[in-house]
Amino acid sequence: MSLTPHAPYTEAPSPALTPRELETLRHIASGCTYLQAARQMGLSKHTVDAYLRRIRAKLNITSTAELTRLAISLGL
Repeated sequence: MSLTPHAPYTEAPSPALTPRELETLRHIASGCTYLQAARQMGLSKHTVDAYLRRIRAKLNITSTAELTRLAISLGL
């Protein structure tokens, strides 16, 4: 099986992510579960899930690995 590397994210995401979406992305990319991220942000697990669904929809991202890759490319 051959793995093809994805092109790096070279531009700021468009449409732009809100500060809260970026914070959520940072927590998830650092290895937090939805519940851990929610507790650190003072939110419910469902709100964190909603932020991540919005990020995925805005940027057409389908996996947590892609979310993590985006966070790394953004320096989060």
